[in-house]
Amino acid sequence: MSETTDERTENASGTAESAEAKESAAEKTDAAEETETAGKADKAEKAEAPASAPAAPATTAGPSPVGLVLGVIKTARPKQWVKNVLVFAAPFFAFSKATNRTELVIDALIAFVAFSLTASSVYLINDAVDVEADRAHPTKRNRPIAAGIVPVPVAYASAVVFFLAGLAVSFAADWRLAIVLAVYEAVQLGYCFGLKHQPVVDLAIVGSGFLMRSVAGGVAGGIAMSQWFLLVTAFGSLFMVAGKRYAEIMLFERTGAKIRSSLKKYSASYLRFVWATSAAILIMSYCLWAFEIRQAEHNSVWAVVSMVPFVIAVLRYAVDVDGGNAGAPDEIALKDRVLQVLGATWVVTLFLSFYL
Repeated sequence: MSETTDERTENASGTAESAEAKESAAEKTDAAEETETAGKADKAEKAEAPASAPAAPATTAGPSPVGLVLGVIKTARPKQWVKNVLVFAAPFFAFSKATNRTELVIDALIAFVAFSLTASSVYLINDAVDVEADRAHPTKRNRPIAAGIVPVPVAYASAVVFFLAGLAVSFAADWRLAIVLAVYEAVQLGYCFGLKHQPVVDLAIVGSGFLMRSVAGGVAGGIAMSQWFLLVTAFGSLFMVAGKRYAEIMLFERTGAKIRSSLKKYSASYLRFVWATSAAILIMSYCLWAFEIRQAEHNSVWAVVSMVPFVIAVLRYAVDVDGGNAGAPDEIALKDRVLQVLGATWVVTLFLSFYL
């Protein structure tokens, strides 16, 4: 008896379903075999692995004590202690008329050590406060605190130790030196905790740091400082600070690096105006001071000659400022051989004006 059309269709459908079922079962069997094979391979690898292999540590180890100490010392920035040679300025000019020159030199050395320790305490606090901003900076991110080598609490504790050590050393010279250091610390802390974000105010505060270094040397030795000495120091400081800020603006324009908020309110042309004006007043004040020294030192021509290396040195430093390379004045002083020769020549001419 022949099949109907519906019966043939139903049989064909059943046959197809049976084939699909067999294929699915075969795939499941293959998958099971692969899983079993992989399981055996894992067991074999675990069996071959040495039983004594140490487990990976859950957390990374902190810096070693030696690394921590070195990080604190680096954050204290001993390279920038070169700025503190300004404490020798007032003793240098008073040395020729001093009655006890040995005591004057000792007091100047004490002032240098005390100011170096106090300044280092400020550097530690400044880096601790700016840790997040430094991590976004192309070069400052390598500083020990930003890099995680020195924890922030350790930085604050070290700053207190440095400051107290500086005060203790200052009393060996004159108690008034301790007052200068305390004022310096207070002003710089105000800078670290907010005033550095105020345009113009930040320039004045940083510049006052250089002025206080010169005052510290005079106070330590009991020296009466002239008005010209204070003017030269003040505008020389402003010249260097404006140059440093200008270099930071140039770095931002070249690399797009994150900069301090106060710099966003400056323009490159304004900072050029500040350091150009400061340089002009600096040169004029020194020249008038040199003529005064000539009259006081028996009409010595060497005081007038000292204006030549001084003016050339200012113009030489201005080249670095104009090129945006004055971000670290201490590095320029240590690397620029021509500037070093000019500085040494200036000191020699002044020495001759006092003692020849």
